[in-house]
Amino acid sequence: MSREALFGAAGALAERIGAAATVAVRAEAGLGTVVATLAGLLAGVPVVPVPPDSGPTERAHILADSGATLLIAPGPWTDGGLPGIAVDLGARSARTYPEPAPDTTALILYTSGTTGAPKGVLISHAAIAACLDGLADAWAWTPDDVLVHGLPLFHAHGLVLGVLGALRIGSRVVHTGRPTPAAYAAAGGSLYFGVPTVWSRIAQDPDAARALAGARLLVSGSAPLPVPVFEGIAELTGHRPIERYGMTETLMTISTRADGERRPGFVGLPIAGVRTRLVGEDGSPCPYDGETVGELQIQSPTLFHGYLNRPDATAATFTPDGWFRTGDVAVIAADGWHRIVGRAGTDLIKTGGYRVGAGEVEGALLAHPAVREAAVIGVPHTDLGQEIVAFVVLGGEVTERQLIDHVAGDLSVHKRPRRVIFVPDLPRNAMGKIQKKLLAG
Repeated sequence: MSREALFGAAGALAERIGAAATVAVRAEAGLGTVVATLAGLLAGVPVVPVPPDSGPTERAHILADSGATLLIAPGPWTDGGLPGIAVDLGARSARTYPEPAPDTTALILYTSGTTGAPKGVLISHAAIAACLDGLADAWAWTPDDVLVHGLPLFHAHGLVLGVLGALRIGSRVVHTGRPTPAAYAAAGGSLYFGVPTVWSRIAQDPDAARALAGARLLVSGSAPLPVPVFEGIAELTGHRPIERYGMTETLMTISTRADGERRPGFVGLPIAGVRTRLVGEDGSPCPYDGETVGELQIQSPTLFHGYLNRPDATAATFTPDGWFRTGDVAVIAADGWHRIVGRAGTDLIKTGGYRVGAGEVEGALLAHPAVREAAVIGVPHTDLGQEIVAFVVLGGEVTERQLIDHVAGDLSVHKRPRRVIFVPDLPRNAMGKIQKKLLAG
């Protein structure tokens, strides 16, 4: 669809939804979702992307909590008693709209609900602009690029970066429907977005991987990219992947650069306008020595405006001096490079008086040729406080003792798993993130 046709169809839909307070969109991977989102942005009406495969309880919560008064549902899907309208891709309108105020809410993105009911994250037009302009600078993203991805359109990665990014920059975008190695190989893009699961599957398909050799940039996000996958992609495609860091509440804040170094396991440096700091449990600054683990805190123009109707939850995420608490733990090297260890609640393991990052242990396990996937958690232990337990998906023959000894030989002995549990697969959400709380249960 041409840009002219896209804006014409979105303008026609904007005329139909302009009186709505908030619109919900069934965010399936299709042009209807793109048109509906753009229509809301043009009309200055907040858009609530709803996962198309959401269950009735989750869907009812999102529709009620968001205050949506209209449902845009490509295809036969209505819910929650809201009036529904379909997208007409052939409609056109030449009407122009004033630019919304920068602090106007553009999107209400719902969290995954890992600590209770999903919360609505208020994302402004200005935050989206700051994020996309910062990434355009870091990635040398231009209108000459052809962006390819197959990511869901109800998360920031697929919708904000993967659709609105292309619209703001002026580049083409090809959505593959599903992010399969064959679809990525056939797309002929210059810029590719994927989550680690996507890149892992591509690394296991040498022909598909080699087809990406003509690309300019391969970008991985939404979860840490395992070092063996990084190295496999680099060997097969000739491209060392770009890694970046962000979350729904902050959009993208840290990235490696197209014109800079790319270190396996690191997400790089803050993008333009972003400040970071590392804080210990006692609130004191952590040294930037590449070893000390602390909570990552952020100040940025990409930050959300709060959780919808949740002032207490919003206040709890900020420090008294105005820094956003990401809830992620990280280390920062002396040269400012950031490495994300994981979530404070699940990936910072306190064992025998030591503080161990789960990501470091996972990386050591993944370096073993018999390990295909690994997830490490801390489990309550009467003597140690927590013991390190690894869940491993095998791709070859190895014993529990061999893996424990492998980690002890690669890292400090106190970082070795006390137990290794072999499983057929690891539980993941729609973005490919491992759901460690399900393992802990």
